[in-house]
Amino acid sequence: MEKNKIRVLFTIPNFDTAGSGKALLNVASRLNKEIFEPHILCLHDRGAYFQVVKESGIPIHVFDYIPQERPVLKMVKQCWKVSRKLKKINPNIIHSFHYSANYTEAIASRMAGAKWTFTKKNMSWGGSSKNAWKLRSMLAKKIAVQNTDMVKQFYPNSNKTLLIPRGVVIEQFEQRTPNPEIRRSMRTTSDKRILICVANFVPVKGIETLIEAFETLRTEFSNWVLWLVGDDDNDYGRRLHKMVNEKNMNDMIVFSGKQMQVVDYLNHAEIFILPTLDEGRREGSPVAMLEAMANGKVVVGSNIPGVKDQMKDKPDHLFHAGDVAALIEKLKPLMAKSREELKQIGEKFYNLAATEYTIEKEVEKHEEMYRKMMGLPN
Repeated sequence: MEKNKIRVLFTIPNFDTAGSGKALLNVASRLNKEIFEPHILCLHDRGAYFQVVKESGIPIHVFDYIPQERPVLKMVKQCWKVSRKLKKINPNIIHSFHYSANYTEAIASRMAGAKWTFTKKNMSWGGSSKNAWKLRSMLAKKIAVQNTDMVKQFYPNSNKTLLIPRGVVIEQFEQRTPNPEIRRSMRTTSDKRILICVANFVPVKGIETLIEAFETLRTEFSNWVLWLVGDDDNDYGRRLHKMVNEKNMNDMIVFSGKQMQVVDYLNHAEIFILPTLDEGRREGSPVAMLEAMANGKVVVGSNIPGVKDQMKDKPDHLFHAGDVAALIEKLKPLMAKSREELKQIGEKFYNLAATEYTIEKEVEKHEEMYRKMMGLPN
């Protein structure tokens, strides 16, 4: 470790999906290198995004750092073994990007003499994992929460939390001249106008709500099509395909499959919709919505934690989660507007992202948290 630098070890199970991995790398690679020395730890070296992380030049460590919680005696022994490996890396701070309620990583980190923190990435808490979340939170030195509802619901009396919403690299998502090849690949002619949803295809995203709303709107707005961008190679994706087939809407609702460069698709669209349901893990601070804002899209989202934080200045663009009629009510007047009118509205969303949700602000908040953990002034 370079003298006087704070070594921060970022932990994440894998880089199989780029979302969390990209968020981690965006922060780790932008820390002030005169003060912080980032390292990364993951369970394996597979995943499409792992090579990108490797090319960043940040030291990467690969081993199993998450012992099983039961049986307890075996867990304690395994935590000690993991702590010895962590001790060799010798971090001052270990920052977990794991989405789950696992707490054994925190125990191993404490055994290694490191200060441990985690990012609360979703609204999961109750049920069988409630005690695990409480223990995970108790063991943390600080907790990075991504929306205000997390503080209200989970940590109303805690002094450990720091609100750190997600940020985006604005310049990477700014509107550019659309690539006509994208339209061809999506079977969409140049005269068609485009609604878009970019999401991780899991049931909580509520994409059925959007499909049903669009089915009602398609007669009046036959010049619009809906693009669904995300990895649909799973049971939920197949359910959505079946739903579209049964409604005979294959010509108006088009799936892209998994895409690494969603900005190429956003460049063609005018309205972005995030229809996440108000159940289960819901959202933390949905980056897909921020990317759409940075691209100058008009944004519509369900009125749930995380989304409503990002839309606090645009409450009229929120609808009741899972309510098809409410979504239709929001979309109908927007779809009736001209391209120029939507562009002007989209510019306001761009300004919101560019002032409130930049990657620079997210990194600044992380550095503030690390300084507090080390007892240093900001």
